[in-house]
Amino acid sequence: MAPLHSHAPQLQALGASPSPQSHSSSSHIYNSSSSSSPSTSSTAIARDRLLSISSHLMGSYSPSVFTAGVVPKAPEDPLFGLAKAFRLDKSDKKIDLGIGAYRDNNAKPWILPVVRKADAAIHNDPDVNNEYLPIAGLPSFTSAAQKLILGADSAVIRDGRVCTLQTISGTGAVHLGGLFLSKFHPQHPQVYVSNPTWANHHQIFDNLGLSVAKYPYFSPKTKGLDIDGMLETLRAALPGSIILLHACAHNPTGVDPTQEQWKEIAAVIRERQHFPFFDTAYQGFASGDLVRDAWAIRYFAEQGFEFCVAQSFAKNLGLYGQRTGAFHFISAPGTNAAMANQNIATQLAVLQRSEISNPAAYGARIASRILNDPQLFAEWEQDLRTMSGRIQEMRKGLRARLEAKGTPGTWNHVTDQIGMFSFTGLTETQVKILREKWHIYMTKNGRISVAGLNTNNIDYFAEAVDSVVRETTS
Repeated sequence: MAPLHSHAPQLQALGASPSPQSHSSSSHIYNSSSSSSPSTSSTAIARDRLLSISSHLMGSYSPSVFTAGVVPKAPEDPLFGLAKAFRLDKSDKKIDLGIGAYRDNNAKPWILPVVRKADAAIHNDPDVNNEYLPIAGLPSFTSAAQKLILGADSAVIRDGRVCTLQTISGTGAVHLGGLFLSKFHPQHPQVYVSNPTWANHHQIFDNLGLSVAKYPYFSPKTKGLDIDGMLETLRAALPGSIILLHACAHNPTGVDPTQEQWKEIAAVIRERQHFPFFDTAYQGFASGDLVRDAWAIRYFAEQGFEFCVAQSFAKNLGLYGQRTGAFHFISAPGTNAAMANQNIATQLAVLQRSEISNPAAYGARIASRILNDPQLFAEWEQDLRTMSGRIQEMRKGLRARLEAKGTPGTWNHVTDQIGMFSFTGLTETQVKILREKWHIYMTKNGRISVAGLNTNNIDYFAEAVDSVVRETTS
């Protein structure tokens, strides 16, 4: 549309001359008895004329139906809001313990050396192109992802009882699984998630119209697993409920069941005919051992459960921005299991097609090269040990410093927990003081990303925690 000044003749024709003289002379139409001042009335007349001109030039329009009353402003995502506040903080002492991403000892993002190698190989491969992937994803990636999570010799794979689709990281996998269950599970059951759990679990299932309930998980008293409360709730849940389980490195607590406790959980789920839904974002990143971190999933597969798995490669390959993941549906053993699984695969493809059509290629190509090349795979395992090992050292160092200071309370849970996150037991009030006085950022429930600690800031953090705990402990 032409700039407003180009319509000056039209303005003059309507009695709104843009010239100073015209504006000045128009003020003579007012007298001292007017209820409004000349300047106010002149402004109102000019505004009305401009609105009339705008309407004339643009034509009639309908008002928006998406008013503030219909679409209220959504609250800011707590984690991204925390990250924003951290960036704006000018203190040279500030520490970011909120971000769920690995950082090296200099608090910098770390591109795994093996990922750099795979990336270079892709750049130098003359056969790589930018064509669409199949709806189900890159076949060499999805087949390797199956083997990684279930084991290369898994009977589930051998019997054709698993179908896999490449997804938009773990978030997309949880969403695809939830969408399938909301559409095809005959009982329309509730989804039970741990208390607490990754906040996005609630949003994903709520948006899919699935009813969400909680089972006890973290014990504030022991700062460990509330196995009795968990089992009691699972027994009381309606048969056929969907039970969301963190395979390892539970987010946000860092508390995992032991293998014996996993067996107890499996027994109750079988007894109540529940449907297990595993979310695994930290395989290999938790303990440094890919097989150990997949133990629970492989145990459920060996026991003949029908279940599904959301698998992310954001953390263990450092492919945060590439959004590389997979969704696996494992059918129960039976005469027609393979055929039933093929049908499920077709329906998952329809759902995928309607949402993202085809998954992104680049991250899957990186993962595929690493997962399918024995030498690169071995290098990846070493990178995993580097990341998990540094986090374990930070856990040990933090506990040792707090105990050496005699900080009130017990701190063994820092090393008992596993993975990127630790539920410190710090209260919301203590977290607030740490942020305002010490420039230390963490979620208000006291969860820290241990990856944010390093040899340059761990002493400062321990000093801050000791001070705040003493200050607030009566």
